[in-house]
Amino acid sequence: MKPDYKNWMPKGMVASTAAASMGCATLSLLAKHKHLGNPLIPGALMALGIVGGTATTWMYLMYNAFSYDGKRQMSRQIIEGIAQYVKLPEDGIGLDVGCGSGALTITCAKHNPTSRFIGIDRWGPEYASFNQKLCQDNAKAEQVENVEFRHGDANRLDFPDETFDAVTSNYVYHNITGVNRQKLLLETLRTLKKGGTFAIHDIMSKERYGDMDAFVAKLKQMGYAKVELIDTTNNMFMSPFEATWMALSGSKLLVGTK
Repeated sequence: MKPDYKNWMPKGMVASTAAASMGCATLSLLAKHKHLGNPLIPGALMALGIVGGTATTWMYLMYNAFSYDGKRQMSRQIIEGIAQYVKLPEDGIGLDVGCGSGALTITCAKHNPTSRFIGIDRWGPEYASFNQKLCQDNAKAEQVENVEFRHGDANRLDFPDETFDAVTSNYVYHNITGVNRQKLLLETLRTLKKGGTFAIHDIMSKERYGDMDAFVAKLKQMGYAKVELIDTTNNMFMSPFEATWMALSGSKLLVGTK
């Protein structure tokens, strides 16, 4: 049995965008041929078709880059890279926020076989192919038993303060709209034990997160033993060119010890 970690660019999204762009182009040609309605309509439909075709091409390239079975396998590189920062004590417990298909949770659990990892996610409709059973099936396929998957909300974690020896997350918080993302980080770090480690990767651009250098300074003032903000677009997880065309500029890894 082989694990199926899906793709961060859902195949259904690529297919639906392609179908929509082809539909607009077809309707444009039909409207022009039949001389129906407003003469501006064929041009507008064709413009939508071109935009959709461009978006489809971009999404297809993203799909290939993220694929676990493809040549680039950026997703695997990122997951393995984050997991290198996660070290749990024997019988420790870790939390992965926004576990998706379980890739990071399972990888961290594999790297820490004497500990246990919990992955939580809301598994919303925007990623319909990601669900709790998929995570459980992937753990079985990887023969990893020291994991557990639960429904959860990153805005308000259902765990007491200082529950975990490590907390992780990957490309999750930028998807949560209408919130202060630094507060999301603090909510996650709230559940971390004194002396615990954290590794949180996301698109931490100023537009999304505000001043992250000031946030790092704030954590240090709060007594965190070690805090580091690492740029992952400088050939760590991806090249600067990849980060630009994939709209991942600003990707950073927040790591440290509480």
